[in-house]
Amino acid sequence: MTGPVAARATAGFLSEYGHQPAGRWAAPGRVNLIGEHTDYNDGFVLPFALPQRTVVAAAPNTGQEWSVWSEQSGERISFAAAEITAAGGTAAEITATGAGLPSRVTGWGAYVAGVVWALVEAGFRVPGARLAIASDVPLGAGLSSSAALESAVLTALVDLGGLDLPIDERPGLAQRAENGYAGIPCGIMDQSASIRCRAGHALFLDCRSLAVEHIPFDLASAGLAILVTDTRAPHRHVTGEYAARRTACETAAGALGVPALRDVLSDAASLDPALARLTDPLLRRRVRHVVTENQRVLDTVKLLRAGQPTRIGPLLTASHASMRDDFEITVPEVDTAVEAALAAGAYGARMTGGGFGGCVLALVDADAAERVAASVADACAAHGFTPPVSFTALPGPGATRL
Repeated sequence: MTGPVAARATAGFLSEYGHQPAGRWAAPGRVNLIGEHTDYNDGFVLPFALPQRTVVAAAPNTGQEWSVWSEQSGERISFAAAEITAAGGTAAEITATGAGLPSRVTGWGAYVAGVVWALVEAGFRVPGARLAIASDVPLGAGLSSSAALESAVLTALVDLGGLDLPIDERPGLAQRAENGYAGIPCGIMDQSASIRCRAGHALFLDCRSLAVEHIPFDLASAGLAILVTDTRAPHRHVTGEYAARRTACETAAGALGVPALRDVLSDAASLDPALARLTDPLLRRRVRHVVTENQRVLDTVKLLRAGQPTRIGPLLTASHASMRDDFEITVPEVDTAVEAALAAGAYGARMTGGGFGGCVLALVDADAAERVAASVADACAAHGFTPPVSFTALPGPGATRL
């Protein structure tokens, strides 16, 4: 899918600026196989990169000015260094307030300006640039379209400016752009996946140490596929609810006297006493999800290392139940899609992404993908939901110059 998107970005650049770009850079959306809301708790996640990508066609601009055209909005915005250098905040401030600090560039442009701001804050002299952006990463589906945009823009600016920014440091800077400028208190998983994934692998990320391991996830050779279903459920209060979940986890960690919930083990000798120390039943539910979800990530990695991909199915399904009952981030559309996929023979299924709408993934036999997708569509229709959109996904590469 990168070919047509790259062509559209190039065509947009030529139309807007009247000359060819110096290059094109792409970064993918991601599906998180398992490990939801564990990243900002210093835990473990296991995403993989989608074939759907955001492409940035770019060329140097005079001075420290940036002009950005978006195919999605059809608009072009411009900003200068002086307009963004005082517009961000610290990640701690963003987390504490649950909302972004005022920024002079808003909307989709905040993700682009945020990358420039984060680079400047880190001490880089960022080259002025003209950019044109096209994408086939679905918006609002929980597939990290924002991280794909940030990562593509970051990769382009680093290359255009010859900036000395090692790849293992780039996800943290892109996360800083989203936390401190766009005002979204996300963890580091999405940017890590968009930048560091490899084709045919899932990215096992320790969100505390930032150590990564590329876990073989060759679905095609096993006759399997990941069916991704965008339920097209409207996201409901996602920003405020996401921040509330993060605050609850930090409150619980403080009450338990641990740096993060990652430090509570999932065995009965550790988890049960920890839950007993929390008087608030809501905090107990939040803690139980995070702690058991971390263990499910570790168990999934163990099975994939052993070449037993179908056996991860029950872990995926247990993850969904935990998100539904303990973390309370699912909605009827995604619950219906999961139930329908399982009834149609999926090995396992779960919501993926931050929640309150978005996508479901199901591990299926490759030759059953269309049948399972049809069953999910029928179940959604029976409930009067918006018709979903399904596609199969194979793990792709991270950000790159085309």
